[in-house]
Amino acid sequence: MRAVQITEFGGPEVLTAVDVEAPQPQEGRLLIDVDAAGVNYADTHQTENSYLARQTLPMIPGGEVVGRVRGGDRDGERVVALLAAGGGYAEQALAHPAAVFPVPDGIDDGTALALVLQGTTAWHLLRTCGRLTLGESVVVHAAAGGVGTLAVQLARQWGAGRVVATASSQEKRDLAVSLGAHAAVDVSGTTTADEVREVLRDANGGRDLDVVLEMTGGHVFDGSLAALAPMGRLVAYGMASRTAPSPVAPGMLMATSRAVIGFWLVHALRMPGGLGPAMDELTSLVRAGRLSAVVGGSYPLEEAAQAHRDLLARRSTGKLVLRVR
Repeated sequence: MRAVQITEFGGPEVLTAVDVEAPQPQEGRLLIDVDAAGVNYADTHQTENSYLARQTLPMIPGGEVVGRVRGGDRDGERVVALLAAGGGYAEQALAHPAAVFPVPDGIDDGTALALVLQGTTAWHLLRTCGRLTLGESVVVHAAAGGVGTLAVQLARQWGAGRVVATASSQEKRDLAVSLGAHAAVDVSGTTTADEVREVLRDANGGRDLDVVLEMTGGHVFDGSLAALAPMGRLVAYGMASRTAPSPVAPGMLMATSRAVIGFWLVHALRMPGGLGPAMDELTSLVRAGRLSAVVGGSYPLEEAAQAHRDLLARRSTGKLVLRVR
């Protein structure tokens, strides 16, 4: 079968389309004929071997696919699946049944891929970790990205009093506002935590904020933490800058009644019900016309490297998709 495989760690240049042996059916796994695969910022970390889980070579990246089940009781069913062991950038993939979800009629491939990873991430960031309540203020960093575009919409759906989006270009900020953000600002040109804090507070009318969804790291993390109100929560779910923030001192958290919470979707899969509750609600919102996935780019499988380049250069918005068939 055709797949994108890496045999050495590095940047986008290590992504090469080759012919490899197809996966064999396994007990307790569903074999999926892949129509399209999702591309995520985490994939760029995996190709560098700088992600949370150590990678081994050779490796086929890709954490989610949409396609049809081959064989068994679900033969021919159109599904979207998360792949704990990767392997999505390929014509076939294996997935655990608990991470395979039916795709209702009317939901296209790009939307299905966005919901199963970015959508469930945004859902848990706001509900499970951020504990968003009615009227609270929310900062969504990288608001034009795959998680950000959905988090902005969900925060408004769930009654946030003010949603502050950050994005690096006017076009992206306009997109965030069109999705429901009350304000959209740029922190990409800041160099200190104090600057980030002031930009965020100014966008919230000079007030500190209740919830921050943070995936940049470095001084953006530091400034976002400093911008939290008492009882505020910062949820960290990425480090796109590849720069670690300053150490967080427990004494400071106690003195300010702030919280820092980490999130990795792998752990949500292990919760009772797995991703089922999130997928059910997200799918219902899409079918009701109250939530939309932004698909910002579609690439042939052989152009996976270009998709990664566009992600790293911040040229993309929303969900990026690899067309396999």
